Amino acid sequence: MATAKILAVDDSATMRSLVQQTLGLGGYEVILAVNGREGMEKLDLEPVDLVITDINMPVMDGISFIKEVRKKNQTIPILTLTTESEEDIKRQGAEAGANGWIIKPFRPVQFLDIIKQVLH
Repeated sequence: MATAKILAVDDSATMRSLVQQTLGLGGYEVILAVNGREGMEKLDLEPVDLVITDINMPVMDGISFIKEVRKKNQTIPILTLTTESEEDIKRQGAEAGANGWIIKPFRPVQFLDIIKQVLH
């Protein structure tokens, strides 16, 4: 089976590094973007199997990014990885098209378990 390719979008360099390291340990190929606009540019260049996005980002926030992804691709799984845990924000994410919600900080083993479930 081919290695799953995952786009991770987060404005925090520390979080991008942590996500990349964790997903790398899980054997996944990771593409990184610093905001929703860059995420869309990366998606236009290369198809991925899963998108993981922060919510609070400059230039294009996560909710707007999810909506833009859904305009182009209805089936790709999208997970949010954020400090936001308010029900209203979760509802907005779900309405935009997010499939799941992971609260920062995450535990690497649990994070990888969620990724495996979503991809299989």
